[in-house]
Formats: sequence, structure tokens, C-alpha cells
Amino acid sequence: MGRIFDQSVGFFCGLAAFTGLAVAAAAPASATDAVPDLGGREVVVVTENAYPPLQFVDPKTGDAIGWEYDAMADIAKRLNIEIVYQNISWDAMIAAVSEGQFDLGMTGITIREDRAEKVDFSDAYMRSEMFMLVRADETRFTDGPSFAAMEDGLVGAQPGTTPFYVAVYDMLDGDEANPRIKLFETFGASVQALRVGDVDTVLTDGTAGQGYVDANPDVFKLTGDSMGTEDFGFIFPRGSDLVAPMNAAIAAMKADGTIDALNKKWFLDYKLGE
Repeated sequence: MGRIFDQSVGFFCGLAAFTGLAVAAAAPASATDAVPDLGGREVVVVTENAYPPLQFVDPKTGDAIGWEYDAMADIAKRLNIEIVYQNISWDAMIAAVSEGQFDLGMTGITIREDRAEKVDFSDAYMRSEMFMLVRADETRFTDGPSFAAMEDGLVGAQPGTTPFYVAVYDMLDGDEANPRIKLFETFGASVQALRVGDVDTVLTDGTAGQGYVDANPDVFKLTGDSMGTEDFGFIFPRGSDLVAPMNAAIAAMKADGTIDALNKKWFLDYKLGE
């Protein structure tokens, strides 16, 4: 979610898209780099728990689960660290990590130069594509241009996110105060607004969007082509000594197939809501 271009993966486009999930834009640490032992060090990780299937609260159990939780558990074993989780809203996360309130932030955060002025990023662990989520019976528009041509169509978005900026600058007129953009505090709230007809589309990565479609095929569908590609990384306070160990762990997970296994579990096998 961190975004000017952010949120997840077009696995629904077929295996070709799925195989690109672990591709990193930045040069990753060498898979041969030693993964250090951090001696049981406590690492406080903050997340939003609002971005399935990367991290969210299981509606059946109330447990926080997802791709990033599994990845962090694996990283903790490799680095010999103890993870302590905290929660915060997306709009406060980057500032809080930048100020050193937490050791690490995870919530599908897009690697961007403007953000790198405030926080350090890990190497990318995932590549994402963005699509339009609409109601299953939507026939008035099929892509960004046809949506923009509507006079009264509404798009739901969180302020400061990639979907917000794409809606403003790629779909509409470049006016961040455009009344056709309805703002929500969470991604889930914007999807619920779409469900009940308060907005007409929500921009999302293929991962989150397809999760909602799979769980509610009579309610939602994805439409149009990819509207952008971004890479996700974990964030740290500037100068953090955790960045290099984290990059080494990510490289090892790519090299031994762990990333591929997590992608298969959460993007191909897992069905949101089942």
C-alpha cells in the first residue's frame, strides 16, 4: 500500500504474470551473501492489517495472517530475531517509521524515491500491477478512459496512496480535489463502498482485487488493462542496521524457492473468505 504505484500482483492474468512476482527493480543482495545471526534481537514491526492477502485479519479466527506475516516469520528464523507486531493506520506509518517509533514497516509499500527521502527500503520482495475493481454487473465502462468519460462516476481511494494518485493523474484531470474521488480511511472501506454502490470503482493491485473477486464472484470483477507496475519493500528508519540483514534474508528466500512457495500459497491456493 505504500504507493505511487502501489499495491499488488496480477496473478489472475495467468502463470506468466505470477512468475514475475518476485522480480525486483533494485539490484537485490547476492544470494550468496551470508545471512547474519542477530542473536535473538527484538524487532518491532508495524503493519495495518488491511491489505489482503499480504496482511489482514482472518474473519473466521480473528488472527492476523498473510503473505507478509509468513515471510517475516521465515526471515525471523533466518536472522535469529524476535518479532513484536504493532498496528498503525497507513497514513501515519511512514512518518512513524521515519521517526524511529518502529524498527520496520510492512504493508505492501511501493518503493519510491520520495519515500526514500524519509525511510530506507529493503530490496523488493514482490512486483505488483494495478487494475480496476468494479461490481460484477458493471457495463458502463471497461477501462480508465471510458470511466473518465462518465460525468458522474465515482472512484474510491485512500488519500496518499498509489490508487489515489493514479485516479487523479492517469484517469481523471489531475485535480486532487476532484469531487469524483471519494476518500476512505482504509482500503476495505472503499471496497465496501463499491459493494453497496456508493462508488463505481476502486483501483487495486491484482492480488487484493482478485482475492475479493474469488471470494465474491457474483459481486465483483476486475476490468481493463494494468494501470501501472510497482515493487514492494519493507521500510526502516534512515540508516537502520537492519536493512543489510533483511536484504540478505530476502535474497536467500528468493534463491531457495521460499518466495515462490509463498506466492503460490497466498496468490494461487488461498481463497479470501474461504
